[in-house]
Amino acid sequence: MTRNNLDNPLFLFIVLIIAITINTIASIHFLLIMFAGILFTAFYRCLRKRYLYSLALVILAFLFIEINSGLKPFSLSLLSLFIYIFILPKVDNSTSFNLINSYIYIMFFYIGLTIMWALSFGMDERIFLSLIVNLIIDLLFFGVFL
Repeated sequence: MTRNNLDNPLFLFIVLIIAITINTIASIHFLLIMFAGILFTAFYRCLRKRYLYSLALVILAFLFIEINSGLKPFSLSLLSLFIYIFILPKVDNSTSFNLINSYIYIMFFYIGLTIMWALSFGMDERIFLSLIVNLIIDLLFFGVFL
């Protein structure tokens, strides 16, 4: 069994604190939701491995980010749960590469986030470009540190 950095509760706690801090600062400069893909990956790992205390911390981090960005409370948690239950089993059946699956999971999360953002606030090219930049930052951060 492979061990991920997100399996370490101390590392996960530090990542959650960094994500909350960066989202608080980044909301001033209109980078919508920084590190949401990393938090989704942590949500997925905690749910899959049944780390319930860590899962509660991830949901709390989602809640801080949602309130800070103006989304409805628990909308990112529900989006993550929907993707975990309905979409990820289909992706797991169709691909066999473990490393690529994590990148695909983050992309599906950002597709869902884009749809949710468009339904809540409307969509223009500036918001879409900001979501693409956030996706690239998440993929780079995931590739380097996780």
